[in-house]
Amino acid sequence: MKNNIKKVFVGLSGGVDSAVSATLLQKDGYEVTGVFIKAWTPEGYPCSWKEDRRSAMRVCAILNIPFITLDLEKEYKKEVVDYMIAQYKVGRTPNPDVMCNKEIKFGHFLKFALKNGADFVATGHYARVFPLLNQGEGDAKRGVRLMEGADKNKDQSYFLWTLTQDQLKHILFPIGHLQKSEVRKLAKKFNLPQAERKDSQGLCFLGKVDMKEFLSRYMPPQIGAVLDLEGKKIGHHNGALFFTIGERHGFTITKKSNKEMPLYVISKNIKKNTITVAPQHFGRPSKMLVKEVELKDINLIGKISKKDLLCRIRYRQEKISCRIEKDKVIFDKPQMGISPGQSLVLYDGEICLGGGIIDSTSSL
Repeated sequence: MKNNIKKVFVGLSGGVDSAVSATLLQKDGYEVTGVFIKAWTPEGYPCSWKEDRRSAMRVCAILNIPFITLDLEKEYKKEVVDYMIAQYKVGRTPNPDVMCNKEIKFGHFLKFALKNGADFVATGHYARVFPLLNQGEGDAKRGVRLMEGADKNKDQSYFLWTLTQDQLKHILFPIGHLQKSEVRKLAKKFNLPQAERKDSQGLCFLGKVDMKEFLSRYMPPQIGAVLDLEGKKIGHHNGALFFTIGERHGFTITKKSNKEMPLYVISKNIKKNTITVAPQHFGRPSKMLVKEVELKDINLIGKISKKDLLCRIRYRQEKISCRIEKDKVIFDKPQMGISPGQSLVLYDGEICLGGGIIDSTSSL
């Protein structure tokens, strides 16, 4: 019987979600090892990684399981932080959480676990995986379906669209079928010290620092003009690189009209260091409305059998009706606030089908 016990390395962040995940897996008969992933922290910013690591160690002590610290500081800096900065420098809006999952948690961590004898890795993500058998193709063609977490307020499938079938067959999400309130109750039931602990930040320094302030360390602020729809200067900003399409804060308007309505960034010119803004009213300016986007770095988790789908372009956004044609996604209704670099994630109901990086947009 002992040879049939599956080994799982659980990524312990120090928070309640991963602590309960490890406990549930142990109770289900897995041979569990706790792993704390040490990420990169910039100098001068507060980060609770030492406290988080101690919290993760406490879980392992309570469960009487091995504890490992996996130092991925260099990899995190290069593949998450440097990527994010490089994308902002060319005027794009990246999602570092997507890259963290792709490169760190289910990249280096997964490879480390499998190399050291694990059958699976597990995390406290709110998502679900279901093994499937493609009828008529035999056991060798088994696939895995990625689905939203049962708790729609906590669902994290949006950040997992880069996962492949080869990765998913080695991944477990033990709390994906639970509500957050149920996870807290289980933590109390299991006498875990994390029961009352605040949720940990996936990117600790970004959770406590203004993004523009952080980026200014690597991209010096440069005063530029704010333009209206007619190209007239109506204000100034500290750098077009720091703005994303749809943003309405962070710039100064010096020439205000009688109709002082909120203004939104509808475009930016990185070479000229200008941003163009417009009010969201009277049917909205057509330049703010995007009808279709072109994707790059597309990853499809499973076969897409129909063109009419749903998608999200940001976390926890209400799903948008769309259709997909090769590398293009066409929205049923034009959308606002879309910027190249963002992740577009495709869904069929609760099933996450994969996604891609928005490479370009087409307005009305």
